Amino acid sequence: MENPDIVMQVATAGEALIDLIVQADGRYEPCLGGAVYNLTRALARQGTGTLYLNPLSSDRFGRQLAAALVADGVQLARAQPVQQSTSLAVVGLDDTGHPNYAFYRQGVADRAVTAEGLIESCRREPALQMVCTGALALAPQDAAHYLPWLQAQREAGAVVVVDANLRPSVMPDLDAYRRNVHAALRCADVVKVSDEDLEILGTPGANALEQAQHLLQASAARLLVLTLGGQGACLLTCDGQRWQARESEPLEVVDTVGAGDCFLAGLMVALLTRDEGAGGAGHVLAPLDDAAGRRLLAHALASASLCVMRRGCVPPTREEVLARVRQVPCAFS
Repeated sequence: MENPDIVMQVATAGEALIDLIVQADGRYEPCLGGAVYNLTRALARQGTGTLYLNPLSSDRFGRQLAAALVADGVQLARAQPVQQSTSLAVVGLDDTGHPNYAFYRQGVADRAVTAEGLIESCRREPALQMVCTGALALAPQDAAHYLPWLQAQREAGAVVVVDANLRPSVMPDLDAYRRNVHAALRCADVVKVSDEDLEILGTPGANALEQAQHLLQASAARLLVLTLGGQGACLLTCDGQRWQARESEPLEVVDTVGAGDCFLAGLMVALLTRDEGAGGAGHVLAPLDDAAGRRLLAHALASASLCVMRRGCVPPTREEVLARVRQVPCAFS
């Protein structure tokens, strides 16, 4: 489904599913979701030309997923629906609003991909500057699809972004899962991890910051962003720069579904727009001065904060994010 008026800057690949979120009375509310799906919508809602690479189902849920993407301005690389059913996730929320998941993903639509198909879809977009994957796409069973695609995109000059976003409870072979996540991170120019991800990966270090620094130095990535839940986030560079920030005012948290996805979308948007007069992907990873590092982290935090103040994952627009950055500056340390 093509819109010639939109220049594709980012291509995303990974899960699109229905979150069945348990309610107080025991009912399950179906919500559009999946980490990469949320990220894709969040990018488009902030004005970034975004191409979603995975197919979607012809079933009712698949049509809803596709309609929401298109409504947000996302272009579908696979416009024709497939017969496989839509992925499902059963989501529970603890007392703090933190989600836990159980996934149903055998023979589903969003996994009906090949490395060749992903590479060809990106080849058709000459203005593409960045690609992103992560979360359930890092399952070792799908390595033959996503790892060659990531390597091909890096060789083609695109900025590769990988969101670890680990889901160990649904991976039967945790060692194989860790190995595949590390393989994907080795393809990345930009890495996003949480403090929980670092623990699951078994990264050396006395605390999350030391673990993040170790992971960055052991990779070829230029940037690593570490999310710390209510404690904010850190942005690290391969040459030793670091910025750490958190919200300066308490947030009214409704739930945290999609917060990390909106955070990463905010970071990617800020990277892509840091020098909007420059052409190509080279400016995205240009060295950061202090002001630029602060802008990147502030935009990402504001994107996440606006998400958690809403029910479900409702990504903010770029105008909403910029307004929050102006009105509620984050606190740096």
